[in-house]
Amino acid sequence: HLYRVAIIDFSSPDKDCFIFFRFLCLFPGSTSGKVIGVDINPCPNQPCQLHKGNSYTVNVTFTSNVNSDKSTAVVHGIVGGIPIPFSIPVPDGCRSGIQCPIKTGQTYNYQASLPVKTEYPSIKCVVEWELRDNGNEDLFCIKFPVQIVN
Repeated sequence: HLYRVAIIDFSSPDKDCFIFFRFLCLFPGSTSGKVIGVDINPCPNQPCQLHKGNSYTVNVTFTSNVNSDKSTAVVHGIVGGIPIPFSIPVPDGCRSGIQCPIKTGQTYNYQASLPVKTEYPSIKCVVEWELRDNGNEDLFCIKFPVQIVN
């Protein structure tokens, strides 16, 4: 199963990330880029049910507002307001579907895997996924609710 996120521009005090709820992007973020679309697979409903031992695909289409020689993914699970790092197999965005160097005005399709480790606790949290440029600024930042299950 796959869901697609429609991007809707609303002004918001939260300028750091796109927040996804019920398949809609509610808040624009990222100064170094603009998110065009997000696919998380498989995820037929929200919160996404992430089964321990499985891997999920995260695809983000975005347009860059900057030039950058590199891009690095940083992923956290937000639990009780505290960011807990999630490791991903390939944090290098230039090895995740993006042809580097990244150029201003170009559109890119970032593709990554989110493995759910068996040692993760069974909890609900919000995944925050950032792709940062050489200046450590967000090319994009998305958030989506998940529930980690056995």
